[in-house]
Amino acid sequence: MRIADVIASPGVAGFYFDDQMAIKCGGAVVDGCTLCGRPLTPGFNAIRQRGESISIIIILEDGQVCYGDCAAVQYSGAGGRDPLFLASDFIQLIEQEVVPCLKGRHISDFRSLAEEFDIMKTHSGRRFHTAIRYGVTQALLDAVAKSKRLTMAEVIASEYGTELAREPVPLFAQTGDDRYINADKAIIKRAQVLPHALINNVETKLGQNGELLLEYVNWLAKRIRELGSEGYNPVIHIDVYGTIGIAFGENAERMIEYAGRLAEAASPYQLRIEGPTDAGSKERQIEALVSLMEAKRRLGVSVDLVADEWCNTWEDIREFVDAGAGDMIQVKTPDLGGINNTITAILYAKEKGVGAYLGGTCNETDRSARVCVHIALATCPDQMLAKPGMGVDEGYMVVYNEMRRTLAILRRKHNW
Repeated sequence: MRIADVIASPGVAGFYFDDQMAIKCGGAVVDGCTLCGRPLTPGFNAIRQRGESISIIIILEDGQVCYGDCAAVQYSGAGGRDPLFLASDFIQLIEQEVVPCLKGRHISDFRSLAEEFDIMKTHSGRRFHTAIRYGVTQALLDAVAKSKRLTMAEVIASEYGTELAREPVPLFAQTGDDRYINADKAIIKRAQVLPHALINNVETKLGQNGELLLEYVNWLAKRIRELGSEGYNPVIHIDVYGTIGIAFGENAERMIEYAGRLAEAASPYQLRIEGPTDAGSKERQIEALVSLMEAKRRLGVSVDLVADEWCNTWEDIREFVDAGAGDMIQVKTPDLGGINNTITAILYAKEKGVGAYLGGTCNETDRSARVCVHIALATCPDQMLAKPGMGVDEGYMVVYNEMRRTLAILRRKHNW
């Protein structure tokens, strides 16, 4: 089967691009849904801008239509990531340099095609933006699946030698700033992991001594007991964007002692803390997380630490895993470029006994989220982000329904 044509179509993403540096430095003032103040990250003309995407549409020679969406994370340009991804800045590049590379290509297997494109360089000698590599490889996976009359999950399992999931992968619902009402939504929907909570500022969300987050975790555990049914035992997963490190002077023992207080408040539910510190570079981040892991063991604190910042590429993830820098690694899908890297990263973490979190961003699209469901069903990570958006209902529905539909198809096809 050959690719007859390729079309690029601009679109919007499920959330916004936010200038993380401006937010963390306290320069962002909330005004309704917008964030006022001076942007600090290069490429931003406002602290909050609409999320944008570009659909890569592949037309096969038999007329079948396949597609994937180029999308980038909410906090683009932060933590070593690629810069802001605006459709108007990249669609011409795609039409001039990506389309000619794909048209006429023979579609036989996904893995080799994805690996080839993921390392391909532009005419200027640089690799394509991670968002472009992300969207193109989604479209290639869809094209191979359609040409072989298989689900995308089956293609991945066949090419990477994995066993398909027979039960749903646990879903992680994120609340955004509306961390009370949206936590209720996640509990009512029985999300297995919640609420993320977006703790990205010390003064307004964590508290100078961590008191605001401690109060919130106490409330959340109580709310789960009030709204949850018997047997509902979700994981509490909080992303703190390095604010614990800021509040406690980057002192590992003080940070872990505080994490222990949070774990007590979360009891009887398991607690995961994502991004407890942001050390400013990959090397320092690995060192800092290793120190926190050592302090956690020394103090006997039962909390899972999740690596996120500065852990952007497949190569980064391997370094974090090999160093023992965290109990769990977020595989932040758009940051890895080609989805072949996402697959490899999840499988590597699992092989080494580290928790694998198939993450991503609220700023993706319905299409990229659905493709990630197939990755989850073929690689069986410990949890998957319900995306896109921050409203809980919509992202949870997109991912949950795609997972259930695909499992129903697989059960019928394979007589499970």
